[in-house]
Amino acid sequence: MRRRLAPALLLPFPLLLAACGGNSAADTSTGGRTDGKGSLTLNVGDQKGGSEAVLRAAGELKNLNYKIKWSTFTSGPPLLEAINAKAVDIGGVGNTPPVFAAGAGSKISVVAAWHGTSKGEAVLVPKNSSLKKPEELKGKSVAVAQGSSAHYQLVASLKKAGLKLSDVKVKYLQPADALAAFTSGKVDAWAVWDPYTSQVLQAKQGRALVDGDGVVNGLTFQVAAPSALADKKKTTAVKDYLERLRRAQDWVYEHPAAWAKVWAKDTGLPYEVALASVKRTNASRVPVAVDKPLIASEQQIADTFTGLKLIPKKVDFADFVDTRFNGGLPASTSTPRVYKDSR
Repeated sequence: MRRRLAPALLLPFPLLLAACGGNSAADTSTGGRTDGKGSLTLNVGDQKGGSEAVLRAAGELKNLNYKIKWSTFTSGPPLLEAINAKAVDIGGVGNTPPVFAAGAGSKISVVAAWHGTSKGEAVLVPKNSSLKKPEELKGKSVAVAQGSSAHYQLVASLKKAGLKLSDVKVKYLQPADALAAFTSGKVDAWAVWDPYTSQVLQAKQGRALVDGDGVVNGLTFQVAAPSALADKKKTTAVKDYLERLRRAQDWVYEHPAAWAKVWAKDTGLPYEVALASVKRTNASRVPVAVDKPLIASEQQIADTFTGLKLIPKKVDFADFVDTRFNGGLPASTSTPRVYKDSR
């Protein structure tokens, strides 16, 4: 018999808000470990269960001729604020935080990207909901974190269904409050991302009315401080760091179960949820170039939020990228990997 997840295990994990990019009162950073040796230190922003964990699990923190000093953040916005303040040299975020940072005039540069499936970006409905297709969301209440990747996925999914955001009753809630509203029946739907999607589906508390595949771009980024990129020695370290991250992602694809165990231990996620999220989302990511299609896709997100008056001014996303680390990487539109159950 499949073990049912206890309600306590369904509490959202603030440490995973980086994928969202929504603001949270709990946004903080904490100093972490230092790896490597040498006179140069690369200050890296991270989230629990993020870059440090996957690099360590994949054995990619060995033989470093520079130091990596880790700082842990609970979400993308404060990480990018730290980059803007030159407190962090580089860090990983989802597809939406850079758009809002750009809108705020922050000094940031997207230097690397990964493209994965967007099946983990979903609009969830309770398992007994009468809603069968996104067109039926008209007039219904939907919880979502304002300014998040899920927010954009909701807007894009509604548009595809012939609806506008104003056609639904939007409840701007961070995950902890959104989950409570969702499970108590106070909202009709919840737009969210993995691993929250996997949590709800694994617990059989809901189903996906629609997911983000073919609707949103499925991109995640490494974002650096322009001041760090102006330093030749730090630029060399950034290049090496990105190469290690790309190899670590290859390791995740080859060893999804092993990564799920590490991720579960590092974050407190139940193993079943971690593995489901790896299969649905994490293992699918491929390193891609920061190219014109990527810029155009992010520009569309920026223009959407500007139109909704959630970004105060026009953003030219091309001003916030640095393409020098592309190398021979494939186009940003390259097909994500497909998880193989035999692995």
